[in-house]
Parts: sequence; C-alpha cells; structure tokens
Amino acid sequence: MNEMKPVVSSNKRLSTIWIVPILALILGLWMVIHGLMNEGPEFDIRFINAENLVAGKTKIKLLNVDIGQVESVSLNDDVSGVVARVKLEKKYEKLLRDDTRFWLESVRIGSGGVSGLSTILSGAYIIVSPGEGAIGRRDFEALEMPPLTDIDAPGIRLVLETNQAMSVSPGDSVLYKGYAVGRIESMVFDTVTKKIRYDLFIDAPYDKFVNSSVRFWNVSGINLTASAEGFSVNSGSLETILSGGVAFDVPEGTRSGGTVTPETVFKLYDTQDATLEQSFQYGLHYVVSFKESIGGLLPDAPVQYRGITIGHVERILVKEMVAKGTTASGIALPILIYLEPGRLEIGDSEEAVKKLEKVIAMGVKNGLRATLKTGNLLTGSLFIEIDFVEAEEMKTVGSFNEYPTLPASSAGFDKIQKSVASLLDKINDLPLEKTFNNTNNAIEQLDRSLGTLDVILSDESARQLPNELNKTLVSLRKAVDGLSPDSPIYSELSSSLDDINSAMKNIEKITQSLSETVSILPKSEQDDLVPEAKH
Repeated sequence: MNEMKPVVSSNKRLSTIWIVPILALILGLWMVIHGLMNEGPEFDIRFINAENLVAGKTKIKLLNVDIGQVESVSLNDDVSGVVARVKLEKKYEKLLRDDTRFWLESVRIGSGGVSGLSTILSGAYIIVSPGEGAIGRRDFEALEMPPLTDIDAPGIRLVLETNQAMSVSPGDSVLYKGYAVGRIESMVFDTVTKKIRYDLFIDAPYDKFVNSSVRFWNVSGINLTASAEGFSVNSGSLETILSGGVAFDVPEGTRSGGTVTPETVFKLYDTQDATLEQSFQYGLHYVVSFKESIGGLLPDAPVQYRGITIGHVERILVKEMVAKGTTASGIALPILIYLEPGRLEIGDSEEAVKKLEKVIAMGVKNGLRATLKTGNLLTGSLFIEIDFVEAEEMKTVGSFNEYPTLPASSAGFDKIQKSVASLLDKINDLPLEKTFNNTNNAIEQLDRSLGTLDVILSDESARQLPNELNKTLVSLRKAVDGLSPDSPIYSELSSSLDDINSAMKNIEKITQSLSETVSILPKSEQDDLVPEAKH
C-alpha cells in the first residue's frame, strides 16, 4: 500500500478576505489626504468680547455668501478680549491679506441710521472686507464698527492724523466747497505714533479733487476764537454744525500737487486759518525782558513789526531765570520769541537767517526796541511789537544763556499808566470844591435878585403903569388932532409921541422878559389838594 505524502507548495497567496480592508484603508488614506489638501485655512480674529459669537454656528460672509465658520471662541492671553478661531474655505484663502478687515454684523442704531436688521432672524455673522496687501496673514483685529462705505464703492481711502482728538467721529461728512463728498469711516488711537488716526473715504468722481497739496481741517460745530487780532467766528454747513465733519481744499495761492495713492496720510488741522499759515523751516530765537505785567501774553502770541507778523512767542523763561539766580524784586521777566525771515520775504534759508540777524543788530543800535501792545481790549490778550523808538539811548544785542537778547522799551503800558496817573493827580489838584461853592453862592444871589424883581412886578402900581401911559398918549393924540398939521407945534408933539410910544414898547418887552424869567424859577411848594371823597 502506497502512502500518500502531502505536497507543500512554496508559493504564498494573499487571501481574498483582506481585499476589502485594504481597499477601505486606501480609500480612507485618500480621503484624509484629499481633505488635508483641500481643507481651508484657519486663522484668528480678535474681538473685544464674545457677544453674538457662537462656535460652530456664527458664519463668515462675503457679499452675503457663506465662506467660513467660527470653530471656537476663547479668551486671549491677557484676558483683555476674546479670540475667535475661524476656518475659511480653501478657495477663499487668497482673501487673507495684510489689509483685510473683519467686523461683526448685528443690529446697530447710530448717526447713519439703523443697520443689520437682517440679523434679527439669521443671527449675527462676521463680514469680511477684502484687502489688496500681501497674502498669508493669519491674525486679525476686528473693527469695532463696520465701515460706512460699500466694499466695491469707487473712490479713494485716505488717512488723517492729529495730535489731539477733535469733535470728529465715524459717520461725519467730508466736505469740498461745502458739499458732502465722503465720510469718516473709523477713528483709532495709534499707540506707536501717539496720534489720533481717522480713516476716511471720498466717493468718485470727487476723489479727483484730492492731490498732494490739499489740506484737511475740522469744521465741526461753530468755531469761536479770540486772539490778539480780535474775535473770529467760523462754521461749516448745518449738518456739520449739528454732527461734525472735516473739509479739504487747496490753500489759496498754492499750486495743485500730484496724484495720491490710497491710504495716503494727511495732517488734520484745527481750523481753516491754520491751513493757510505758511510754515517756514528756518528762523532764530531772541529773548525779550519786560518789567511790566505780562498777563495776557500767551504762547503763540504774534510778534509783529509795524503790523506784519514776523514770528511768535514760544514761552516764558522762568526756569532759566531761577537757575541764573535772578529772582530779585522787580526783575524783568525774560520771554523767548522766534522770528522767521521768510515772513519778511527775504528767503527761508540759513543765509536769510544771517541777514536778518545783521539787520536786527544794526537796528538795535538805531533804536529798535520790543514793546508790549494790547491786542484785544475785551480779552486782554497781548502781543509783542518790534519797532524803532525815538529818544532811546543806544544799546546793543545782549545775551541770555545761549540766546541773543533784544532791548525792550516801556513805551507801552508803563507810559500809559504814568500818563493816566499824572492826569488823575492834576484833576485831584484842581480847586473843584471852591469852584462849586462859588457857583452855589452866585446862584443863591441870582435867586434872591429874581425874587425881588418878582415882588416889584407883582405890585399893583407897577402893573397899572402901562395903562396910565396909554391913557396919556390917547389924550395927547386928541390934543394934537386939534392942531394944524402944518404948524411947528404939531410936528414937535408928533415926534415926542413917537418917542414915547417906542419907549413904551421897550418897557413892555422888558416886562414880558422879566415875567418869563421869574416863571422858570422854582415856586414855593404848596400842599396838594386832596379831593374829598363823595359820601
């Protein structure tokens, strides 16, 4: 009997049972790799708080299309705000640029009206405003308020900077020639430059009026200023008076500049007058000392030469005066002033500064002095005037610390005060009391004389005198009528009667005049008659 031996084959085959798991593994790996390759980027958006932010629900939208979602919300490292972790769809990764902006859309009521009403039903969502900067940013700071201009609006965005916040806020108008051409979009404080930054947008086609020579100024409300030149009142449109705004234009006499690019930075001036002030690069300092009161002389007060502003007051050198030990009673107070040769149209250069320095040195020898002048009687503001003064002893330019000095003249307040004091002294020295006493005595004597005359005129015999004379004249005329007109006696009597008649008329005029004179004198007081009441 032959024994059957097993045949062992060396070929190894994979069991068909492993095909399904292997295919599942390959499919899973492909899905993972495909998912990783097509997964959108994740990035962070920082908010002040987590209000209206819900992980897994709050959407990211662009032009009302969902492009991402908030994955998680957590506190930041210093617990000063929250960080929203957001995942964006892969095809929108190019939206993450350096200047891309995000903000949370919700119901808001502000100066621009009511916005975000659609979020009442759908819930709050994050809106993205695409930028044009470099791609790849992954950390953003959300805007507190949404921009007031549509994303695709034609125009130009600019930046205004100022050292101090003004009465300008987001939503305020931007004016050109008094017409609204744009708006303020946002306001932030730059912690690096320590300046207030305003982002504004100017709509097309008005953006063509913006060039490198334009200047922006605040036109919010009514601007009332009081200076050495007097009072000045400036205001914008009714809208800017009530809410606020800024205006821009090319200063008069300035050529239009070149074109500007988006995000160009401009300085925001306080007033339009400030934009008209030409700035000069070169100037020189002088020190002027006054013994009289300098109350009303403030920094930036003008320094003038015969009415032409050639500089301004910088400050009072109190610290320097104390450091020098010059604190004695009645010591003159040093004032630091800054003069600009460009204001005299002799140039804005170092050569012009040297020329002005020589002119001032020569002028001081010929009587050039600095005096205090009143700029405004209502406000009491002062300014410094430099001019030639007569009858002054010859002086030269001195020095105070490292500054040259200009001699001062008391031709201003001191002389006026001395003149007024001298006039008051002369008035006090006048014998006014004696003069008043003599006048009172003369009036009393005149009153007594007029009283005597009144008694004479009130006598019955004096009143009958004109009547008696008239009767006599009538009798004489009758006698004359009996005479012949051709006789000498008739002529003499007629002439005598005419003289008597003329004398009587003069007596009548004198009597009437005296009666009117007496009537203007105060009469003796009598008790008022009180009517009896009827029973």
